[in-house]
Amino acid sequence: MTNAIGAHIKRLRESRGWSQARLAHEVCRASGVIGDPVGRQEVSRWETGKRTPREWLPFIAAALGVSADTLRAPLKPAEPPLPTLADFLPEGDPLSPLQGHSGRRIGMGAVEDLQQRVHGLRLADDVLAGGDLIRPALRELRSAVKLYREGSHTSEVGRQLLRQVGELAQIAGWVASDAGQHAEAERAYRLGLSAARQAEDHTLAGNIAGSLAYQLSNTGRAVEGLTLARAALNDAGVDAPPKARALYLDRVAWAHVKAGGIENGQQAMRALGEAGQALSEDSAGTESPAYLYWVDAGELRVMEARVFTELRRPLRAVPLLREVLGGYEQTHTREVALYLSWLAVALADANEPEEAAAVAERVIDLSSGITSERTAERVRVILRRLQEFADVPEVASLLAEHQTA
Repeated sequence: MTNAIGAHIKRLRESRGWSQARLAHEVCRASGVIGDPVGRQEVSRWETGKRTPREWLPFIAAALGVSADTLRAPLKPAEPPLPTLADFLPEGDPLSPLQGHSGRRIGMGAVEDLQQRVHGLRLADDVLAGGDLIRPALRELRSAVKLYREGSHTSEVGRQLLRQVGELAQIAGWVASDAGQHAEAERAYRLGLSAARQAEDHTLAGNIAGSLAYQLSNTGRAVEGLTLARAALNDAGVDAPPKARALYLDRVAWAHVKAGGIENGQQAMRALGEAGQALSEDSAGTESPAYLYWVDAGELRVMEARVFTELRRPLRAVPLLREVLGGYEQTHTREVALYLSWLAVALADANEPEEAAAVAERVIDLSSGITSERTAERVRVILRRLQEFADVPEVASLLAEHQTA
């Protein structure tokens, strides 16, 4: 009780900007006692819990403008501060320029060349899987880090180099994750997060953090994923471009649904609604980073459908997935296979095992030529889900042909 009273006195005093001497004076005034029987040292004893202000408590309360019961109230547990992206940086700083380096002078032309290679690698990821791209992606990332650390450059060129390192790290992390190299992906993401923060590019930092959060949510680390996804959103702030905020909120929605539970399901739907609202604020005159070219209403519908599938609400998921797949670019084989995999599960949830088996067959056919651990895992998810319908001929045939593989 004493510690709580002292903590309340100190909190209320400081909120008014009063010194301990000022509070002592105000207490004496409230009591109507002539002279100053209470001084600064007495207030200090109250606040530290060394003395209980029994007879003075009503006058302290009056001086502070609260009730005596407010001062007697138990202390609430301190809420932990919201995590920030700084909590997820790699240990040490692998991006510090080498001391006494004598590398070649790097100008903006080298940055522009690197930027073109980064963009080419990102476009390649649209049509190639992680197993095909992981070596060139990691090679480009190592080269970019070496260029920044060993070359000499102006502060502006250095900042632009760091941004390209951050973008490369995000691509390399995404590619490595798709190839099933999750530890390598996490290292790349954390390196990129460090680069983006050093470049003071908060939008890029949020994109990288959201990608890592997505991996954590999908690999059994849902609590960490949710914490990081929310940190990415909070750190970016309201000034982030609409497309970026929509993407961050998409990651938050997925992290919530993977965390499980009714409340998280509700939070996921709320985040999806906010993502749609954020994207609606995008316009032709709004500037967005080039790497967000793929964020559009169709991608938000895909995430919405996936969330509905995870929540076992197939009547909402199936129409959305069919709508998106009807207009999706078929050269993006991996994404088509992934989206079809959620359709297969949603159809099974809707008690349509024959159609689910037909869609599953297509997923397996598409995945057979893709070096992607994500599509392979989705095939395993579908086959496990269809076990419930093993007595249905179409499903039995599918399971007999593919279960061992």
